[in-house]
Amino acid sequence: MNLFDETCFECSKLITQRYSTSFSLGIKAFAPNIRGPIYAIYGFVRYADEIVDTFHGFNKAELIAHFREDAQKAIQEGISLNPVLHSFQWVVNKYSIEWSLVDAFLHSMEMDLDQSTHIRRSFEEYVYGSAEVVGLMCLRIFAEGDNDLYDRLCPTAKSLGAAFQKINFLRDLRDDFEDKGRVYFPNMDFTCFNEQMKNEIEEEIKIDFDTAYQGIKQLPDNCRLGVYIAYRYYLQLFKRIRSLPAKTISQTRIRVPDSEKVYLFAKALLRNRFNAI
Repeated sequence: MNLFDETCFECSKLITQRYSTSFSLGIKAFAPNIRGPIYAIYGFVRYADEIVDTFHGFNKAELIAHFREDAQKAIQEGISLNPVLHSFQWVVNKYSIEWSLVDAFLHSMEMDLDQSTHIRRSFEEYVYGSAEVVGLMCLRIFAEGDNDLYDRLCPTAKSLGAAFQKINFLRDLRDDFEDKGRVYFPNMDFTCFNEQMKNEIEEEIKIDFDTAYQGIKQLPDNCRLGVYIAYRYYLQLFKRIRSLPAKTISQTRIRVPDSEKVYLFAKALLRNRFNAI
């Protein structure tokens, strides 16, 4: 059974490495005992997202419904022949991750199937399910059973997830609209995206970032550096986006080069060594 478990976690690790260099580098800075669980969460959320974003020509509603059923069954039975679901259920059961968090995440994925625009209420519901609960799942792992720590850092974990997601929305503004027909930001007309809209969104993200940073400083030693690295990557992406006009953001996907990510990684290591996070 140990070999099966290890192989499933290796599958989740491979998925993470192939889909995200940023998170892969950040995870390397975690303590060895929590790397596998974080890979498992990433693999689960990535594959659910792939169903609604990528599997064109298939019945996406049926696929995500089956994925939900299989995930719930795996968690209840403590096993799955799907390696992504098996490693995920192991983490859910090991760290007592609430089904309500998993359910909220899958609900947001389902929203992508038939909701192309949002008002404030549905936007907040979507961000909570697609991003904030992922931060809470990770926090369950970081807290390692310390419920007081978990409760104290819940708001900041949600803010970090929200900041990451909103930056993704800004970065992918054109692709989401042209390829998927979606506009995530509430009451926004993509064809009229202007500086005022951009500034309002950026101010909201800045508040999320400021709140999140206060929580990062309080994280345990086993994970603080890794989370801080991911925070710095996204903060750098945010700075690039803020420096560009709205027209550029609506036409070009902004990214941070891998060479710059390596520099940020090294700088974060140095700050951590001198307790300057």
